Amino acid sequence: MTLWKRRVAKYTRWLHIYGSMASFVIVFFFAITGITLNHPEWFAAERITQAKGHLDPAWTNPAANEVSKREIASFLQQTHRLGGAPSDIRVDDQQCTVSFRGPGYTADVFIDRRTGDYALTETRLGLVAIINDLHKGRDTGAIWKAVIDISAALLVFISITGIVLIWFVHKHRVAGIVLLILGGIVSAFCYAMWVP
Repeated sequence: MTLWKRRVAKYTRWLHIYGSMASFVIVFFFAITGITLNHPEWFAAERITQAKGHLDPAWTNPAANEVSKREIASFLQQTHRLGGAPSDIRVDDQQCTVSFRGPGYTADVFIDRRTGDYALTETRLGLVAIINDLHKGRDTGAIWKAVIDISAALLVFISITGIVLIWFVHKHRVAGIVLLILGGIVSAFCYAMWVP
């Protein structure tokens, strides 16, 4: 093996090992949640809470042109210790609807604009729903979406360094490449035959 091949093999091995270790937890997380996403019926744990209340009708006055959205959301979060973030506030002539969303979590509040009376339905879907939503990036915010992108890039990097590395392991090169091709063929066959 020439000097440049030895160096490429050495640095590829180093990058593959330490890249794998640095990203192990997040890659393992996405592998496990791939299973939980595929079988949500195994882990159903829904808990629904309902409540009623009253807020300042000046915030929702039908005669006013605007509704005090920030005050309403803040009041509801503090009063009921709601999770998630306000994701949608809808206003019509009769009522306001405020929705809070987070991983594995929803809270919907229906407010009578005239009286300030409201009804709250809060749904917690359990730990598995939380990790499934984290996997999908649903209602998780911009930072977590960046974590997903970085972990995907790390997985691509680990895969590429693995392919480069197998090229330098003469003893297992042919078997490794055959398994790589076979894995691609099996995946394509399953898609062609059984995916509607």
